[in-house]
Amino acid sequence: MLSSDPALAEALAAPDRTPAHTTRCGGRELDAQVQSWKVERAYSTDLPEAMRAVSGSASAQLEMQLGGANGVPAPQLYSAWAGRATGDAVRPGQSVAHESGLTGATLPAFRGTVRSRTAASGTDSVTVQALDGAERLRGPALLPRPYHGLMYAQPVASATWCVDELLRQGGIHTCPPPRAPAVATDVTAPFTVLYASLHGGFNSTHGQPETLPAQTSYSWIRDGAPHEMALMPNAPGLAVAWTPRSRFVVAGKVFQIELYANSARAVGSTVDLKLVFDRSAGAYGHYSLNVDFAAGAVRMSSGTLNGGGQTWMWTLPKVASLKGAWHVGVTVDTSAGTTSATIPATVLPRLTAPDGQFLPLGAATFNTTVAYQPPSELCRIELTTDMAVECLQVTDNSWPDLASYTADEYEQRGRWSKAAELDEVTVPLYDVPKVSGSQWEAITEIARATMSTAEFDEQGVFRWRGPARFQKVPAQPDVTVTTLRDIAALTVSEEIDACRNYCKQTYQDYTGVRATDGETTTDTAVREIGPGAVVEVAYAMAEDELDIGPVQIEDDAATTLGNKVRFGSAVTGGTSVKGCVTVSSRRDGPNYIVRFANRGTASVWTVTKDGKPSVQIVPRKRTADPAQRQYAWYNSGSQSYYGKQVYEAPATDWVQQQKVASDLSHAMLDAGRYPVPVLGEVDILHDPRIQLGDVVRVVDTTGAALDTLAWVVGIRTTCQAGSVPQQTLTLRGTSYNGVPLDSGLTPDPPVDPQYGTRRSYALVAAQFPTLDDLTKSRLSYRELLQPPGGAA
Repeated sequence: MLSSDPALAEALAAPDRTPAHTTRCGGRELDAQVQSWKVERAYSTDLPEAMRAVSGSASAQLEMQLGGANGVPAPQLYSAWAGRATGDAVRPGQSVAHESGLTGATLPAFRGTVRSRTAASGTDSVTVQALDGAERLRGPALLPRPYHGLMYAQPVASATWCVDELLRQGGIHTCPPPRAPAVATDVTAPFTVLYASLHGGFNSTHGQPETLPAQTSYSWIRDGAPHEMALMPNAPGLAVAWTPRSRFVVAGKVFQIELYANSARAVGSTVDLKLVFDRSAGAYGHYSLNVDFAAGAVRMSSGTLNGGGQTWMWTLPKVASLKGAWHVGVTVDTSAGTTSATIPATVLPRLTAPDGQFLPLGAATFNTTVAYQPPSELCRIELTTDMAVECLQVTDNSWPDLASYTADEYEQRGRWSKAAELDEVTVPLYDVPKVSGSQWEAITEIARATMSTAEFDEQGVFRWRGPARFQKVPAQPDVTVTTLRDIAALTVSEEIDACRNYCKQTYQDYTGVRATDGETTTDTAVREIGPGAVVEVAYAMAEDELDIGPVQIEDDAATTLGNKVRFGSAVTGGTSVKGCVTVSSRRDGPNYIVRFANRGTASVWTVTKDGKPSVQIVPRKRTADPAQRQYAWYNSGSQSYYGKQVYEAPATDWVQQQKVASDLSHAMLDAGRYPVPVLGEVDILHDPRIQLGDVVRVVDTTGAALDTLAWVVGIRTTCQAGSVPQQTLTLRGTSYNGVPLDSGLTPDPPVDPQYGTRRSYALVAAQFPTLDDLTKSRLSYRELLQPPGGAA
């Protein structure tokens, strides 16, 4: 239910009603020109109508007719050929916001964008059709498909994570977005090299997982998440690592790592972020940020991984005293260094407290030899946490300097707003399925496959709800409607198609399915990368091959396996060069695109020691296809009354565990073991507070004599200028009307008991040799068919 004020509640209860509405197109008020309007929203699914509330997507549509103004007819103002000054208000893609209510008090009824406008010449009317937020999700659906879930035999994502990712692609966010997701021509521009929302999966929008923890060592929580959903460890020291999409060089730049952590949802007191850099000869360096919320201490370290280094520490009593969601990050400035010398770094940790206070700590410079980082490239990002964490990201070239970086920039204020709500994670994924079509089509597919619902509400907020949404019978209704006042018409129906007492769910069994190397691709040319130059090369990838990270940079002192490239100082091979070229990669349909950006002062070549092309691409793929299996639940009691009524969910790649298949088939059985009545065409007095999924108590004392709770699964509201809005609901009962008793009934068997016992022709002919004998018997046809001695 939409929240309302006492004035609207009083107007809804009053005997006389004065309707009100406001309509804006492109932000321009058009209330007086609206001749009629209609808003429709309902769940769309392949299930029988009585079960449609269980899954599907809902997309609302507004249709309105606009009249002219100041003596100018509507087609002249708003048709496709109208002047831009007036016509742009209803052009396709323009914003539309519509509210409705009573006596001046209105509530949101629709928010979306124009899809079409139709002007009828010779009339004073233009018809405008608009669609809700689903119209924002018409871009191509793309999902990262890493191989690590197969490699570790652990879930790498979930259906919820995939929906969240598809929303993010359409600009609909549940937490702060990537700071710089686009690949810019300017290599000094900000660039997001890792973004992991941690909204139900370790899979990342940019970059990819490198190591995964056991499924039993963590959970995904919403209660206490800094924004929407968080990774919650079950024990201290939960460790995860990611590979960035760009192996940027350590020198000559400013970069940042950050995340959100809730110190009130913790099994310990620390969170640790580490950037690991690949040096030559198999050595690794690191910059590490550690926050101890029990001690109120922030530590920043630089040095050799598992070796010597230097640590700076800041003490903030507030970190220990104020529990809640903290924004934790550190900016590292290496702009004083070059690719040919050891690199000093100045670091500045930043925190934003749960109360909103921005806490930039004092800058510190690593000034000892053991803390300097030699020329190297970012290799991986490691997270070790004792508490709930969310929204991890690493940004290259994050800001030109440390001093001018403001709180607004750090918090991305004004750059995003939360526009979606998710639900609990119920469908984990080892392998992210391939998607096609638009983002909205992919979300609809996921909703149907996982018995979830996807919808935009009247305020434009997207809501994802899992299969548990309609399984609990609510204790109290959101609103009550009665035939004495509210209901003008009511139709109650019950159909056998709503009964599903044998429910079967197909799932993909990934037991024994792992990741393996595909066919190696070796570059055909040695490529020169000049100083300051950027070179992009596309390599073909098969559709069944999974995503891989950027190639590793090899040096002569240590051999690298798999995806790799060696940069030589000469076209003939020369010496290997480290810490000079930033290597990035991205998947673009059938292509794996590698980007080389030379940050040095001299040319380098992609060449082996013996003068051959050094780029080697090793794709990854599944060792085998998963086995397709089924899991079923059934109800014998229902079958005794209604016979076996089977529902077999379509085979889908989204269900990858037996437990998930069991949960989904049981949820379907709960919804359909006995037919649930549908209350269709329920015409009621317009109530702008009612939303899809609300619970309505229906009291009919004049017709069907019922008093029941029902879910709203469809709403249609129409209004003509000068008249009151008419609202029609489609309702699905929250439960069936008890188990059949058949009291006093003796149901006839499905087959006539006399079938097979009737007199044969030979028996009739023997008893009545002639037609005259048969006529004299005066037997009816039914009596004639009965065997001797009467009916059996």
